[in-house]
Amino acid sequence: MKQELISIIIINWNGLRWLPDCFGSLVRQDYKNYEVIFVDNASKDESVNWVKKRYPKTKIIVNKENLGFSDANNVGYKVVKGKYVLFLNNDTRVTRTFLTELVKVIESDPIIGGVQSKILLMDHPDTHDSVGAFLTPTGFLYHYGFGAKDTAKYNKQIDLYTAKGACMMFKKSVLKEIEVGGNILDPFYFAYFEETDMCHRAWLEGYHIVYAYKSVIYHQMGATSSSMNNAFVQYHSFKNRINSYSKNLSTKELWKILPLHLFLCLGFAGFSFIRLKFNLGWAILRAIAWNIQNIKRTKSYRQYIQQNLRVQSDQAFFPKVMKYPNLKYYLSFL
Repeated sequence: MKQELISIIIINWNGLRWLPDCFGSLVRQDYKNYEVIFVDNASKDESVNWVKKRYPKTKIIVNKENLGFSDANNVGYKVVKGKYVLFLNNDTRVTRTFLTELVKVIESDPIIGGVQSKILLMDHPDTHDSVGAFLTPTGFLYHYGFGAKDTAKYNKQIDLYTAKGACMMFKKSVLKEIEVGGNILDPFYFAYFEETDMCHRAWLEGYHIVYAYKSVIYHQMGATSSSMNNAFVQYHSFKNRINSYSKNLSTKELWKILPLHLFLCLGFAGFSFIRLKFNLGWAILRAIAWNIQNIKRTKSYRQYIQQNLRVQSDQAFFPKVMKYPNLKYYLSFL
């Protein structure tokens, strides 16, 4: 059986310590027809030289500055040649058949636009990172299987609202359909929620995002974000989530979800101030302010997405991607 070319994009920022595991496990694949595009975000360590020396066939792109996860992937995407595009974190170790299993699922049905592997924790290989995520009426995501033991419950193929960016693969033809301004990920996002924004557009185009449980990888969760200030992380997370819904939801669902979501965001900000976590509180307020300041850009993107990408209503796919967690789940955020 012919193996179609897979383009693997790996974004790196001072991640030298993780590269031996990542590259070492990739070369042991039973699926041999792949290319690796290594996009470095102006690292200060020896990452680039390490890859050049040990894996000379790798396509290496060195950015002059740290573009973040979103725009660095856009840079890598512009040079891919494969029928499929795999986004893989540098802090991962993959199993021998993970590519083969991803291809089996994505080729099983033309309606499948993207797939996510089973992502287990590197340090706790019997525990899930996350089995993708679902939408909730509050706008906060429901991270299915987060921190759960890997049991038979998670060994079935299901639809997801969004794959997790640590390891997800898409048909290149689908990515081409959901581009906005020539980009697959919003370059203004830097990091966080960028894959959700992209997956939402895939659903609007009529495609499904699927969990391919037989494809297994291990992830050192938070290896990059742990080096970032928490307020910085939350600023981008809140900013991008609000912006993504503003662009992608139908008018009806936008009015149902966004006001409640903004109210809860303000509540989280207030709670942070009460706990004397001023940096976090201000980060959330700044995230809301950013969306107000950039409303003209958002309106333009929204108009393009709703008029040019949407082929199915929210009501058509929401039953597949919506979860209704109890109050305990939301309280856990605090």
